Amino acid sequence: MGRKLLLEHINVPGINTYDVYRSKGGYTAVEKAMKTLTPEEIVEEVKKSGLRGRGGAGFPTGMKWSFLAKPEGVARYLVCNADESEPGTFKDRYLMTYIPHLLIEGMIVASFALGANTSYIYVRGEMMPQIRILERAIAEAKNAGFLGKNILGTGYDLELYVQPGGGAYICGEETALLESLEGKRGNPRIKPPFPAIAGLYGCPTVVNNVESIAAVVPIINDGGDEYAKLGIGRSTGTKLISAGGNLKKPGVYEIDLGLPVEEFLYSDEYCGGIANGKRLKAVVAGGSSVPILPANLFMKTINNEPRLMSYESLADGGFVSGTMMGSGGFIAYDEDQCIVRNTWNFARFYSHESCGQCSPCREGTGWMEKVLHRLENGHGKMSDMDLLVDVSKKIEGNTICPLGDAAAWPVASAIRHFRDEFEWHVTNAATAVRRNYGIAHYADPLIIAEKAG
Repeated sequence: MGRKLLLEHINVPGINTYDVYRSKGGYTAVEKAMKTLTPEEIVEEVKKSGLRGRGGAGFPTGMKWSFLAKPEGVARYLVCNADESEPGTFKDRYLMTYIPHLLIEGMIVASFALGANTSYIYVRGEMMPQIRILERAIAEAKNAGFLGKNILGTGYDLELYVQPGGGAYICGEETALLESLEGKRGNPRIKPPFPAIAGLYGCPTVVNNVESIAAVVPIINDGGDEYAKLGIGRSTGTKLISAGGNLKKPGVYEIDLGLPVEEFLYSDEYCGGIANGKRLKAVVAGGSSVPILPANLFMKTINNEPRLMSYESLADGGFVSGTMMGSGGFIAYDEDQCIVRNTWNFARFYSHESCGQCSPCREGTGWMEKVLHRLENGHGKMSDMDLLVDVSKKIEGNTICPLGDAAAWPVASAIRHFRDEFEWHVTNAATAVRRNYGIAHYADPLIIAEKAG
C-alpha cells in the first residue's frame, strides 16, 4: 500500500476544522518554513522534490517558481487555480471539501517562498459549498495567527482571498484565469510575456493547481529528497486520481506514481475492477482532453511492457499508442459504451467552452461537434472520419491556448483506435442508433503481439 501524503487524515472526523487539523500536525510546515528556512531554500526543496504541476501540464513546480521576476518595489502574487473544469476530474474539489486547511497551509508556505503578500484562490463558480468552506477555513487560520500581519512574529504579512469564477472551462488556462480575476472576460493572453514576468495586474505571478500547492506541505515537512524517493524516475511523489466511469469503486485515490495500471484498475485497494462483471473497452487516463486508448494499449505498451501510472509510461508510444497523465481524470469504459457517442459528447463540451478568440478553435470545435452528431444519429458518411482528422489537424497547434489541442486530441485518437466503430455507425446507421458496437478486438491482447512483432 502506497504512502498517503495528502489524504492521510482525510477520514478523521472534523479534519476540515482548524483545531482538528492542527492536532494532526497541521501548520507545522508554515512554522518550519518561516522559522528555519529562507524563501530561496523553500524553492530549492520544491526543486529537489521533483514535484510536477498536478493540473495537467506536468511542468516542474520548483522551476516555475524560480522563473518569477523580482523587481524592486513591485508586488508579486500567488494564484491557486481551483477552476477544476476538466470532465472526469474532481480531486481538487474533494481536497477543498474535506481538508481545506491543507491547501491554505500550502498557500502560506508558497506565498512566503515567492514573496507574495496577497494571494488568491480562484474557484470555479459552481463550487459554492467549497467556496464557503475555504472562506471559513481562512478565517480560522487568520484567528490563529497564520494569516494577516506579522505572521508568527516574522514580519511577514499575507492576505488570502477566495475569488469565485464564472464557471468557464477556459478560465482553467492560467492567463484567462488572470484576466477573469482582474474582472475582464476570460480570454487567454498571448505569451510571452509569461505570468512570471507580467501576470496579475501586470505584476510577476505564479499560478499553481490545488494539488500542486497542497503537495508543498509534505515536501517542507519531510524534505524534498524524501518526497523524491516516492514514485518512479521523473514522476516523483504521489498523485491524486479521480477515478470514474464503469468501475466498481469510483472515487479519489492517492497513488504512488509508478503504480501498475492493472493494479490500480483491478485491485480491491483501488478501483476494484469493472462494474457489473463487464470487460474493459477503453480508458481516458487524464481527463477528457487526453487521447483515449483501447483496453489492450492501455494495459500494455506497444512493446508489450506493463503500463504504469506515471507521466512517462502513460506517454510511451506518443499519440500513436500512448496517452497522457493530464489532470488525473481517469475514466473507464466497459463493453457497453459507445465510443462515437462519447467522442461527440466531449466535442460538444469543447465547442460550448471555446472562448471564440481563435478562428481554428471557434470554428473547428463546432464543425467537429456537428459531424460527430450526425455520425451518432445515423446520418454519417464514410468520408466523415477523414474530415474529422483533417479538422483536428487544422486546430492542433494553431491556437493561443491549449483548448484547441484539448478538443482535437480526443477526436483524433478515437478515430485512430476505434475507426471500425465509426465506420459501423455509417454502414449500420439504423442499428447504431439503437445499440452499441460492442467490444470487438479492443481488449484482445493478440493485437499487441502483432504490432510488437
